[in-house]
Order: sequence, then structure tokens, then C-alpha cells
Amino acid sequence: MSHVMDMKHLFTRLFPMKNGFSTQRWSVRNYSQEVEKTAPSVNRGVVTPLPPLSEPMPNLPPVTYSTATADDSRTEVTVLSNGLRIASEKKFGQFCTAGVVIDSGPRYEVAYPNGICHFLEKLSFGATNKYATRDVMLRELERHGGICDCQGSRDTTVYATSADSRGLKAVTQVLAEVTLRPQLSSDEIEAARQAVAFELETLSMRPEQETILMDMIHLAAYRGNTLGLPKICPNENVNKIDRELILNYLKNHYTPERMVIAAVGVEHEPFVEFVQKYFVDLKPTWHVDSTESFKPKVDKSIAQYTGGIQQDECEIPLYPGSDLPELSHVVIGLESCSHGDPDFVATCVLNMMMGGGGSFSAGGPGKGMYTRLYTNVLNRYHWMFNATAYNHAYGDTGLFCVHAASPPSRIYDTTIVIARELANMAGKVGEIELKRAKTQLQSMLLMNLEARPVVFEDVGRQVLATGKRKPPSFFINEIEKITADDVIRVARRLLSSRPSVAARGKLTHLPTYEEIQANMSLSNSDASPQGRRLNLFRA
Repeated sequence: MSHVMDMKHLFTRLFPMKNGFSTQRWSVRNYSQEVEKTAPSVNRGVVTPLPPLSEPMPNLPPVTYSTATADDSRTEVTVLSNGLRIASEKKFGQFCTAGVVIDSGPRYEVAYPNGICHFLEKLSFGATNKYATRDVMLRELERHGGICDCQGSRDTTVYATSADSRGLKAVTQVLAEVTLRPQLSSDEIEAARQAVAFELETLSMRPEQETILMDMIHLAAYRGNTLGLPKICPNENVNKIDRELILNYLKNHYTPERMVIAAVGVEHEPFVEFVQKYFVDLKPTWHVDSTESFKPKVDKSIAQYTGGIQQDECEIPLYPGSDLPELSHVVIGLESCSHGDPDFVATCVLNMMMGGGGSFSAGGPGKGMYTRLYTNVLNRYHWMFNATAYNHAYGDTGLFCVHAASPPSRIYDTTIVIARELANMAGKVGEIELKRAKTQLQSMLLMNLEARPVVFEDVGRQVLATGKRKPPSFFINEIEKITADDVIRVARRLLSSRPSVAARGKLTHLPTYEEIQANMSLSNSDASPQGRRLNLFRA
């Protein structure tokens, strides 16, 4: 009890009481009022720590703003005496992206065991003549805040790094080492072999089928030649690829005239000096190591479109923890145009107009909910789980295709719906849907080019293909010029080719190739995309 009385006495001394209530709040109010009364006036002529936001900060230099007329995005290109091309472009910021774009890929493996480029991706940024191990090389990049990556397509291989622009010299040296002077030790090749084998195993266990299907549709479209060669290393070739084969491939395809050294966010002249020093003055590994026992020539043949069908009867794995059913997949493709063709931009507009996506994919404004594959397919047939249009453009040809997925019992209806939707491309094109497709394509182009690595790849690929880079404004204007007649003309051009079909999963109900071809004839192009109206609720 004494402790309670002591606390009460202390509280009373700290907070005076009147009629049972503390008077402290009144004293605080009186104190704050006194502070306001005695506050000194602010001298407007003196800079205070907290100046009014309504007045400009004194003693600051005038701000210089960039103008719309400043040509900072001009791409500079230099060609060295050995044919090596160097392209760079200035960009605001402290970091840069630099890399090597090479005219190399699975399409050139006709004289080699397919899968060498797959191995090269796994072997990238390994030990070199200068860097004893991969870790040593990565530490050199990390000194400049750098990261690295290697990616390959069917006709191009890209080695890229992003780092502080003050470390451009070190970055250029790393790029030269990994592309021209790799060690390719037996341990590294064995590790790459295991990585490729593991990737092949995991591909067959994943519900996502796009990687396998893209190989299959290219095989159906270009059977036995160039772009029809597999990007994924076949199982039977995993143990066939060795150091000698890889060195021979590098000797024939990693040559100066087939390479572009590109960078974004750097000064051009120093970059040219670094490239000359590390890419030209120092010799590649294959000029030291002998690879004379196997000397195939570089395949320069033009892609030959064949069309046809490629099937793989199997069980597609399910998405774990989801209620989605087992799916079967089908891809229908048509011969398109190259990226240098006058119809290339119109084909891109057509691809955007078809659009599509997944029934359960996340999205928002700009997703393309009003594209044809959404409005005519996904929103109309509840059993359709995916319908997406793709356009693959290469230097001498192209492939326009639509990938669709549904339960195996619906694969017949799915294939027919997609075939008729492709035929309907040559029908009427509405003014609103054309404007929407053009605007969405322009928006996608500009948003992608906000990223420095995308600008680097665009610079490298354009210079590799044409020797120069066309600015984004050129493509924006070309997109704006496209008319409904252009889209219809391109659609008729696509539909005049023999269709290519790739299917994977349970394919008991897959229609025959002749049925698919009949539903894609130009005579059906003006018909309703539904044709035979499919029953939405039939089991």
C-alpha cells in the first residue's frame, strides 16, 4: 500500500491537479502560445535552413534542360580493316551495356552435330587465356558492378555485359576473352554436357511447352534445312560434341566479318581503341590450337520453306497445385517475310491485331483484350486455355504462327477454330481494330527501347543485318502508314503458303493435315470465324 501512496504523491508533484483533473495540458498550451509570441521574425534577405517553397532558392546556378533537337541517340559505326564492325550510341547514365552480336546459330549447324550452339551457351563466360577460372572473370566484372549473359537464337548469338561505363576497358577485354580466347577445358565441357542433359530432362517435366513447340514448328516449316535444325541439343548428340568440334565451329563462324561489337552509354572513340587492342591485336584460341582434322564450310544456303506436320504423342505434365486439366498443344504456322522485306512492318501490325494470350494470365491496360484471338477465340470458347500469335522474322524468311492449348478431348475443335481464324485474317479489317493494333505496336516498341540492354541488342542486330541502325522514329512513321489494304494483302500472302503444323500431347482427336489445310483456304477467308458453329457446352 505504501508503494501506491508514493506513486500518487509523485504524480501529484509532476502534474498539478485541480478538482481531480490535471492542469498540465493548459500549461503546455500556454507555453506554446508564449513561444509563438516570442518567435523572432524571419529576415527575408538571409537564406534560412528552411526557405519558403513559394520562392526560388537563391545562389543556385541556372538549370540547363535537354532539348528535343539534341541528337544524342545517333548510332556511330566504324568498320575496321579486317571487317569487324563497331557500333555505339550515347545514353544518359553512369552504366553501359556492351556486347558481341555474332551471325551464328543452329541454322548453320548443317555440317555439324546439332546442339553445338546449345553447348556454347552453357560454356559462355568461362575460363579464358587471361582469366584462369570463371570466378576470376566474374570478380573482374564485379569490380565495376557488372553482370553478364549469353543468349542465342536460330541465327544470332549474343554475348552481353552491363557495367559502370568507367570500366569499359575491362568490360571490352572480358568480352574479347570469352568470345575469342576461351580455354574450353575437358572439365568445362563435361560440366556443360551435364547442364545440357539436365535441361533436356527438365524440359520434358515442365507443363510449359513453348520451347519444345517452337523447335517442332520450325522443323515442320523448314524440314531438314537451315531454320528447321533444332535449337535444343538432341539427346543422341549430347555425348558426341567435344572440344575439337566446338573449336572448329568457332573458327568458321566467330570471324570478324560475322561479328558486331556494340555498346550503349559509351563514347565511341575510346571504345574503338579498346576493341582494336583486345579483339584484333590479340589472336583467337583457334589460331593457336590445331583443328585441321574436321573442316566443314560455313553453310550459306537460303532457308527453304516446306510446310508439313510434326507430331509428338505424349503426356503433358500438370501444373502442380493447380486445378488446370491436362492440355494438348497445337501450333499452326505460315511462311512470313524477312525483317528486310517491305511487308515486314505490315506483318508486325497483323501480328499485333491477332494478339492473344492465356486465359489465366495476369494483365492490365495494354494486354490486348480486344485483339482477335481474345474476342473471337478465348472469350468465346471456355475450353480454350491459350491462343497466342507469334511472328519470327529472319534474314531471308519468316514464320507467322498461332499457338493454342486445350484439353485433349477438344483438340479437334481447337485446331479448326485456329485454322479458320487464320483464314479470316484476309477478310475485312475494321478501322478501330487497325488503329488499336498500330498504337499498341508503337507503344510496345517505344517502351521496350526504354531499357538500355534492349537498345544494345537493337543496335547490334540492325548493324549486323544492314550495316546501320534505323531510329525508332522511322518505324513509328512506317507503322502509321499501314492501311487496312496492306494488312489484307499481307494476310493473303501468308495464306498462299502451305501450312505448317506442330502438335504435342494426347493427339487422338487431332484433325488430319488435309482438314487443317482445307479450313485455311482463301475461299473461307470472308466467312465468319466460327464457320461451323461449335457447341460451347458439349462435353
